Amino acid sequence: MLPLSALDERVTNCRTCPRLVAWREEVARVKRAAFRDQDYWGRPVPGFGPADASLAIIGLAPAAHGANRTGRMFTGDRSGDFLYAAMHAVGLATQPTATHIGDGLELIGTRITAPVKCAPPENKPTPEERDNCRPWLIRELELLRPTLRAVLVLGAFGWQAALPVLAACWQIPRPRPVFGHGVRITLEAQDDGPPLHLFGCYHVSQQNTFTGRLTPEMLESVLLKARQAAGIGAPPR
Repeated sequence: MLPLSALDERVTNCRTCPRLVAWREEVARVKRAAFRDQDYWGRPVPGFGPADASLAIIGLAPAAHGANRTGRMFTGDRSGDFLYAAMHAVGLATQPTATHIGDGLELIGTRITAPVKCAPPENKPTPEERDNCRPWLIRELELLRPTLRAVLVLGAFGWQAALPVLAACWQIPRPRPVFGHGVRITLEAQDDGPPLHLFGCYHVSQQNTFTGRLTPEMLESVLLKARQAAGIGAPPR
């Protein structure tokens, strides 16, 4: 099986979905005025975090002027600012900000990924695009399987996309679990391995954070529970 670094490299060269390829490259060419002097990544965005992570955070897809610009998940936009500040507060990130690759940010026992690797128009990938991208996430989680103990899913779209992926290694209850903020479910392994603790959390979109539907305290609470379920020790004081 490919190492995670090799899988990430293959992800960045994917051109399976014509609509997504055209959109991500158009955004990278036209740019937002505030970033007109920057070189956009304009490619699929691989996961970010160590290959032996015990916690995975699954979002939706890269933002057009965030990860599609910087080349790193949740980096360079306000959603990422909100997420990484909370992760730092509970000991899952070495710093509270994420501006660009090479800014010194490292994740602690955690890997961030998404079911769709390319920025979609209006942040809305089609079901076909989601399904085209599914094998990448399946392989990623299979590679994390020896150490992975918990998964935190951001938003209902990510939840629906993640369940079929998780079914490759873990047993999904029937009827399928319904998404909700703070939902916690234990999934038994398909093999003799340990179970997986699955958490739901509202997405860190500006629509949710600006309206107060998701507050820093709410996010930190779920992250803390996921960190504990994953067996990630508390940071030194």
